[in-house]
Amino acid sequence: MNLTQTSSATTPATIQTAPSARSSVLSSDFEVFLQMLTAQAQYQDPLEPMDNSEYAAQLAQFSMVEQQVTTNDLMQQLMLTLGTNDMSSAANWIGMEALVSGPAEFDGDPITIAPNPPITADTVTLVAYDAQGNEVQRTPMPVSADPFEWTGLNDTGAPMAHGEYTFEIESSANGEVLLTEPAMSYARVTEARIENGSTLLVLESGYMILANNVAGLREPPV
Repeated sequence: MNLTQTSSATTPATIQTAPSARSSVLSSDFEVFLQMLTAQAQYQDPLEPMDNSEYAAQLAQFSMVEQQVTTNDLMQQLMLTLGTNDMSSAANWIGMEALVSGPAEFDGDPITIAPNPPITADTVTLVAYDAQGNEVQRTPMPVSADPFEWTGLNDTGAPMAHGEYTFEIESSANGEVLLTEPAMSYARVTEARIENGSTLLVLESGYMILANNVAGLREPPV
């Protein structure tokens, strides 16, 4: 029982001091190596002395090991520094509005949609779905790539329930649907994470997206 507790308590310290421990071991090994090399030279056969090139080869070999250990330690420090810089950069996303394809949180304020209908379309419709995936509204849009404000008002002018909504853009020509695709909208970033070397953004709706998939970024409207 006591042995288990002692081992558990000393594990973190062992991990934290690993680089310095490796350096101590390397220094000790190098001293032992020099002692062995000196003894080898002292007691070698005078009739068959060791060639100087063998000394040089042994020294070079140990030097390579020493350099490799030092390089590994420097790489670990560099990775730690880069990770810290990535987190600092990720923090700059928080509070911004990212243009993404995914759910948007409606809290009474309009949601900005970024359409991109094909040039052959003559009719464009914004289709809104609630959090359960039910279609709740179809709104005509200009045949344009200009941003469009979805007000969240129903056909009677009353505001819809607050919550998560997703959108599709339906483009048609001569009464036939040409394309139906997810709409891109602006959503506020509430959290940023670094996972497996990638930056993940948590949106106001709780939806998570890779920073690489963000198509645009803007300051929140006042």
